[in-house]
Amino acid sequence: MNMREKDMDQSLIDGQSIEELFETKQGITYKYCYSRYSSFVYDFNILPGYIDFAVTSVSLDTALTRNITLKAPLVSSPMDTVTEAEMAIAMALHGGMGIVHANFPSKEDQAKEVNKVKRYKQGFITHPQCITTDSTVADLMDIKAKKGFTGTPVTATGKYRSKLLGLITSRDVDFIPQSRWATTRISEVMVPRDRLIIGEESLTLKDAYDILENEKKGKLPIINANGELVSLIARTDLKKAREFPNASYDSMGQLRVGAAVSTRETAKDSIKLLAEAGVDVLVIDSSNGSSKYQVELVRWIKENYPNGPDVICGNVVTKQQAKLLIDNGADGLRIGMGSGSICITQEVMAVGRAQGTAVYEVASYARSRNVPVLADGGIRDVGYITKALSLGASAVMMGGLLAGTNEAPGEYFWGANGVRLKKYRGMGSIDAMEAHSSSQDRYFTASDEQVKVAQGVSATMLDRGSIHKFVPYLVRGIQHGLQDIGVHSIKELQEGAQKGTVRFEKRSPNAQLEGGVHSLHSVTSSHHLTTALSMGNPPPRPTLYDKRLY
Repeated sequence: MNMREKDMDQSLIDGQSIEELFETKQGITYKYCYSRYSSFVYDFNILPGYIDFAVTSVSLDTALTRNITLKAPLVSSPMDTVTEAEMAIAMALHGGMGIVHANFPSKEDQAKEVNKVKRYKQGFITHPQCITTDSTVADLMDIKAKKGFTGTPVTATGKYRSKLLGLITSRDVDFIPQSRWATTRISEVMVPRDRLIIGEESLTLKDAYDILENEKKGKLPIINANGELVSLIARTDLKKAREFPNASYDSMGQLRVGAAVSTRETAKDSIKLLAEAGVDVLVIDSSNGSSKYQVELVRWIKENYPNGPDVICGNVVTKQQAKLLIDNGADGLRIGMGSGSICITQEVMAVGRAQGTAVYEVASYARSRNVPVLADGGIRDVGYITKALSLGASAVMMGGLLAGTNEAPGEYFWGANGVRLKKYRGMGSIDAMEAHSSSQDRYFTASDEQVKVAQGVSATMLDRGSIHKFVPYLVRGIQHGLQDIGVHSIKELQEGAQKGTVRFEKRSPNAQLEGGVHSLHSVTSSHHLTTALSMGNPPPRPTLYDKRLY
């Protein structure tokens, strides 16, 4: 019995139970968002509890599906501006999972991305940047400017899976004057292959580290039996490998990864390729999961792949929808309709539900069936994750929060106001639907339909840096949130909410303003404001005494 339960004097009980919070049947979400039309919106806070443990002892272990657990309740969204192999690898290394989008030119391309994740080994760079002998030092410096390194293998074609010819590093070009960069060929300054320490494809990570340590080398090229470069090991990456003790692995020691599929008949061909690639989870990607198409597909998957992969169905926002999909074999549910930062379904279709209410209602039913739920949409900062977990979500799915990171697909560009940006678009946007039919499938739009109704928008996101810095911040933030509530784990948080020992309180619009940054002349450094602005959400309306500069 913890301090909270032991001292539960009825006269001292504050706030509301989770049932009382939602008994009015109003649509409640995680946090107030400024609207030019209305500011009369309610959200909620969780009341603090008793702390007698360190934040590092808080466990974030959670179930993603009936059969798969994660060390962190974080999943990247299957959007073509969010998750491909690089994002999925990074998410898995930090204990979460990435869901590879389906908006590729071909189903084979999607399977290749999944295969990249399954073949990844910590410390092994499986798709190293390469250069040819005919390239110049200027080309190498261009790589350095874009990628941040100069330690580059030299191959016959300038790509991996080609004959290894040598290696070039910064020490080989440091003393070449810039005036000679454009005329100095790589072949003139590289270290040729016969002078390199090279590893075979069967080399283990431990053996590779021993070689680098004994030979005092910074890079170790790995070749196959044909002398072709298959990967590269960097001493700095080996050191980083020690930093991921909570990585999400399957029974074979490979990183876990998911992939999205549509509800069309052609999805069966994709599923076959994805299963062969070793995908752990299939996410049936539909704006409204309550359809005969999804029911028929999940039945087909379960009949043809009884031993996996697991299937997450959705999206749903009601108990009735949840029951339909669970009855037909769903191993997990994805909750959310119109709550994403770039989603306009609720405005255009007048259909959807407030995300907080949707998570609470669906999770309360799914819990009775022992099926985990994934809260998809509306996650704008770390506190939103803690709230979603308290309402019953096992994990959250993030799109916009991750879209501006280095590991998200796409190139950075400079905006008119001098900020570094990346493109971000909803899968229901006209851009996405015109790019590939899978986006149309998600919203039940025929490919030959002349009139397309957008349910998403295209946007830009501020540069958030690397996932390897951002996700650890999210993880530690969740741990701090649970510590403040007085619980040691996600399981204890949800059990406390169900029993009434974890208490909640609805917040008025003024209470929400009070709980944020306010009454300041200017703000020079604020993660809260940076997050709000980068998500395209204006901060709360300034008052007479709230002279913030934006």
